[in-house]
Amino acid sequence: MADFNKILTPGDYENNEINVVIEIPTGSNHKIEWDRKNACFMLDRIEPIIFAKPCNYGFIPQTLDEDGDELDVLMITDQPLTTGIYTKARVLGVMKFEDDGEVDDKIIAVAADDRNNGNAYNTIEDLPKRLIEQIEFHFSHYKDLKKPGTTIVKGFFGTNEAKTIIKDAITRWNANK
Repeated sequence: MADFNKILTPGDYENNEINVVIEIPTGSNHKIEWDRKNACFMLDRIEPIIFAKPCNYGFIPQTLDEDGDELDVLMITDQPLTTGIYTKARVLGVMKFEDDGEVDDKIIAVAADDRNNGNAYNTIEDLPKRLIEQIEFHFSHYKDLKKPGTTIVKGFFGTNEAKTIIKDAITRWNANK
């Protein structure tokens, strides 16, 4: 397997296109994580099935969020994507998030070329309200059985806020190479 942080860039975030590596498919309760040290995916844990992911989950290569991991992405597609693939994606916004007292923001994105829905999602406001509610509910409660009250969804924000977070995560990555 290739080291995504060596072969991929974050993408052209200023023009709203990023590279996203998929860790967890929509509907999975497997917490699969990119192991940066070993350059491979690992199964970190199996969550209760009631906490299956409401959307694909991945990361932007060559970024670091404030929690020390690559910057997370919630990748919205009609069907689950496979662990280990990468795709070009369009940034719609960001879910500001805190996990156990650490900033752990989630960029929200869609496929750069989604002919199935006619590229209908261009801003976070274009996403179905119910999907946003499901994402918020999931991230507010997925640790409730083990560590209740340790996750806080701080809100959903647009593309400009997302681009600032991506820029900061790229700067952090470059400072830690």
